[in-house]
Amino acid sequence: VLAAVASAVLFRAPELRLRPMHHDEANQALKFGALLENGEYRYDKADHHGPSLYYLSLPVAAAAGRKTLASLDETVLRLVPAGFGIGVVLLFLFFAGGMGRSAAAWSALFAAVSPVMVYYSRFYIQEMLLVFFLVGFLALVGRYMERPRAGRALGAGFFAGMMYATKETSVLLFGAAACAAALTALSAGRHAAGGSPKDKPRLWHFAAAATAALAVVWMFYSSFFANPEGFLDSVLSFKVYFERAGEAGWHTQPWHYYLSLLAFSKAGGGPVWSEALILVLAAAGSIFLFRKRLGYGRSPGFMRFVFFYAVVSAAVFSLIPYKTPWNLLPFYAGFLLLAGFGAASLIDCLSPSRARFIILIILAAGSVHLGYQSWRGNDRYFADPRNPYVYAQTGTDFMKLVDRVNGLAGAHPDGTGMLIKVIAGPYETWPLPWYLRRFARVGYWTDAEAAGGFEGASAVICSQEEAEKLDSRLRDRFQPEYYGLRPGVLLSLYVEEGLWKRFLGERSE
Repeated sequence: VLAAVASAVLFRAPELRLRPMHHDEANQALKFGALLENGEYRYDKADHHGPSLYYLSLPVAAAAGRKTLASLDETVLRLVPAGFGIGVVLLFLFFAGGMGRSAAAWSALFAAVSPVMVYYSRFYIQEMLLVFFLVGFLALVGRYMERPRAGRALGAGFFAGMMYATKETSVLLFGAAACAAALTALSAGRHAAGGSPKDKPRLWHFAAAATAALAVVWMFYSSFFANPEGFLDSVLSFKVYFERAGEAGWHTQPWHYYLSLLAFSKAGGGPVWSEALILVLAAAGSIFLFRKRLGYGRSPGFMRFVFFYAVVSAAVFSLIPYKTPWNLLPFYAGFLLLAGFGAASLIDCLSPSRARFIILIILAAGSVHLGYQSWRGNDRYFADPRNPYVYAQTGTDFMKLVDRVNGLAGAHPDGTGMLIKVIAGPYETWPLPWYLRRFARVGYWTDAEAAGGFEGASAVICSQEEAEKLDSRLRDRFQPEYYGLRPGVLLSLYVEEGLWKRFLGERSE
């Protein structure tokens, strides 16, 4: 347990500013900045996900003394998912009552060092918050199925509400959990109907859980009653996500994409990445849990519920054509629980102490290897496409553009008040709004005609497509430079000649 908690903190908390902001992170950051500065939030059903990320970022920003978008930085923002990533590891320990103490401890350790869990715990997007609330929901639903209690029902309802307040697509996870509960009941056989009257589910328990969930959802999506239409908009957003799932575009991947990503990845001359240890142990745990006797402190019904959830949710996410690496996290949480159960069961079933010692050595070595991959993925390959969890990631060359613009502001008489014109489509624009957040005069256009003239502009940033149209107009008065935004995407920076000479003069001095 100590190893799990220490690993969770050491892999998630340090050097949160190291990786450039992903365009999705920058988008979320500006959304939160509006809430931070104005105290206002309105749910957007056409884009963005649920509001919990923004509201739960407020205490962290307040503790750091940040009151404006300009005062925020990557560390403050990413502390939010990092904290919830550590919280997932701690929540796994609460599964001890259903899966056994050693199994829960192994699951917590695997979650703490898993490369994909660590990488996205350092991402300012909704995913790690969703996993945290999901794990709490699964724990309480599983325990409720074991022994129905009103407190467990209310707790499950709260976590369900927080899941939906984090991502509307959590309805897929509710469907997977419902299927898992039904399959668990069927697998229990006729004897499942036994037990005392106190151990029977009560209708009012479900009503209380639904009330708790709806209360949470209503508060968040209505912006705490300031925007009553927000809840209805969240329901209407399903149309957008169904269309996006069916027309995945370049996000389209084969059904085995997630499993292949976890089992073995190697790109170019990069290193091998693999979480096959988790997959193998999860398979072993799945076999062990269908034995007649699971051992002291382990509930067959509880673990079978986890198993069915993991299988059903993995199948659902694998069948949806639209795939991004972080979408595997909700079903991978189930795999991690099964892996911990598999590790503990393997140790228990080996009677000679020498055999147990060998298994322990293998598990320890495998955990160290997972931890090494996590360190490598976040310290050396944090923005490298050869890391399988790097997806449409902003490259390090882009940070040279940011440094250049900041340097130009230092040479300009108006400083961060100099006029910057950005001409690019949305895909080429982000994460510029985050990195130019301290500049007072920045305009964004999608085409050169709409931008008008360039008199008075100190710098022009444009996509490669727009640069081809503008180059002949700008070269007489602007000095061009070129930077990579992400693999295959270039940005052109045109600097006004007078400013360029002042900049070079200050640098030479």
